Amino acid sequence: MKNNQIKAAALIAIGIIVLGICIKSGLDNFSGKDRKVTVKGLSEKEVEADKVTWPIQTKEIGNNLPELYTKINNTNSAIKRFLLANGIKENEINVNAPTVIDLSAERYNTQPVPQRYNITSTIIVTSNQVKLVRSIIAKQGELLQQGIAIVDGGYEMPIKYDYVAFKKMKPEMMEEAIANAEQTAQQFAKNSHSKIDKIISADQGQFSIDNRDENTPYIKKVRVVSTVTYSLKN
Repeated sequence: MKNNQIKAAALIAIGIIVLGICIKSGLDNFSGKDRKVTVKGLSEKEVEADKVTWPIQTKEIGNNLPELYTKINNTNSAIKRFLLANGIKENEINVNAPTVIDLSAERYNTQPVPQRYNITSTIIVTSNQVKLVRSIIAKQGELLQQGIAIVDGGYEMPIKYDYVAFKKMKPEMMEEAIANAEQTAQQFAKNSHSKIDKIISADQGQFSIDNRDENTPYIKKVRVVSTVTYSLKN
């Protein structure tokens, strides 16, 4: 009987010890479950644009439509010859249909106009030869010698530079941004006398491609910011 009582007491004691350990572990987990840190990681690179879209606009005004169309066609042919002679490929040149404005039919025009028709013609060069196109843009004054004046496209049709190959560098930049975030999280954990543990959540990063500045639109700044949340442990 006495031995049975001793065994029962020992089992109760062991049960109490195990229960205490479980309670402590549960309390530790409960107290530490909200210990986390959210940080942002940045990766940024400067690259040269790999695509350029160059609208070349010319205008003709007059009263005789057939004559104006002949002038437009001659002007477009001269521009194409200029582009091809300087290395632009045939398939990189697109001639849009001309836009005709009948000035005498303008709604708010109450006065007779000296020139009835205003015709705008647009040739668009789309190329991956960015440096070549930029060199040709610098030489477009040569067309003035042929009596051809290029009209500024303004805000509606500016020269546009793009960087389309960023998808190839996306994985590398994502890895760099996450490594940057981890470094920041480790510093935070060190300052709080903790250690980073597992990643609780992470986004894929927000990519942006902008001009480096307004004077060099052909240089692009590619940027990705990733947000990562880590759990912390002692």
